[in-house]
Amino acid sequence: MTSHAEHDPENAWSLVVPVKPLARAKSRLAPAVGGPLRGRLALAFAEDTVAAALACPAVRDVAVVTDDPAAAAALAALGARIVPDLPAAGLNGALSHGARAVRALRPSARVAALNADLPALRPAELARVLAVAGQFPRAFLADAAEIGTTFLSASPGVELEPAFGGPSRRRHLSSGAMEIRLPDVDSVRRDVDTADDLAAAMALGVGPRTAARWVRAAG
Repeated sequence: MTSHAEHDPENAWSLVVPVKPLARAKSRLAPAVGGPLRGRLALAFAEDTVAAALACPAVRDVAVVTDDPAAAAALAALGARIVPDLPAAGLNGALSHGARAVRALRPSARVAALNADLPALRPAELARVLAVAGQFPRAFLADAAEIGTTFLSASPGVELEPAFGGPSRRRHLSSGAMEIRLPDVDSVRRDVDTADDLAAAMALGVGPRTAARWVRAAG
C-alpha cells in the first residue's frame, strides 16, 4: 500500500473500498443511462472516490476489494492496493475480508469501510469524518437518505462488523456503532444509486472522471 498520510502515519487510516464487477454495478441507474454507460459510470465513481480518499491527509492507504480486472487496473493505477474478493460472499463479506487483509500487514490499523459510489467526495470532508470516528471504537455515517450507510470505522483491535445494504443505518446503530452527526459533510454521504442521486451528486460537484464520462455521454 502507498502511504498518503503526511503526519503520524501509524495513526492514519486504512480505508477498505468494495467494488463489485462492473457488469453488475449500479443496476438502478440503467433506466436513466443505459447498460454500457452504467458500467463506465460505476468505474468513474470508484475512481473519483479512491482518488479523493488518497488525497485526504488522514488516510494512509486504500485497499480496494474487487474481482473486476478493469476496476482493479484503474484503481491500482491511482495508488490503491487491490485485494481479490476471495470469499465472494457479498458486500459485507468483501469488507470483512478487506479489513483482515489490511490488518495482516498492519495489525494496529485504524480501518474504515467506504462506499465506492461517492463521486463528489471531498478530502477535507472525509478528514472531518475520520477525526470524529477516531474518538469511538466503531462509528458510522448514514447516507443522505438517512437509511443506508456510506462509512463505517473500527479502531485498532476492534472488528469492523459491517452490516451494509438496505436499511443499514438501523443495523449499525443496533450493533453499538456510534452514529456520526456532522454538518457540511454532504460529499461523504452522497452515494449514487439512482438518477436522482446522480443529479444531487452533480449539484455538489463530482470528480473529474465522473464529470468526463457524463459530459461525453451527454454530448
